[in-house]
Amino acid sequence: MKKVKYFLVFLIINFGALALGVWLMQNGPLSEWYFNLNKAPWTPPGWVFGAAWSFIMFCFSIYIAFLWNSDSSKKVKSLFTVQFLLNVGWNYVFFNRHLVGLGLVVILLLTAIICIFQYDYRKILGLKSLFITPYMLWLFIANSLNLYIWLYN
Repeated sequence: MKKVKYFLVFLIINFGALALGVWLMQNGPLSEWYFNLNKAPWTPPGWVFGAAWSFIMFCFSIYIAFLWNSDSSKKVKSLFTVQFLLNVGWNYVFFNRHLVGLGLVVILLLTAIICIFQYDYRKILGLKSLFITPYMLWLFIANSLNLYIWLYN
């Protein structure tokens, strides 16, 4: 029952992060600036981003609920906090401020944090560690999209 409570709390936190990120980007994906960027040929349609992030945050909520407990290490809590800040911050840096290079640094750091989660806690969580895999894979794609925009604009 405790895991269900953690899951619900992290579901609220993670979807709250998505909502905060959307608010901070101030309609960025629909802006003239973004529309006029030279984007990667593999850039998915806009609706894919919302669907992907919803699925990712659902899975990540399950993952973190299994990992988190009242005795969670400072490392888990720190990684989660940094992940939250980087995830939300990327939207502001990239879409709001149009700092594509800094956005790339932010998303690379976020990817590193998620890879640390995946690697460091795989033995503790076993197969449950697969719940973070969609997040990691999507970030690899997002890194390539951000890098392409940085290189070709």
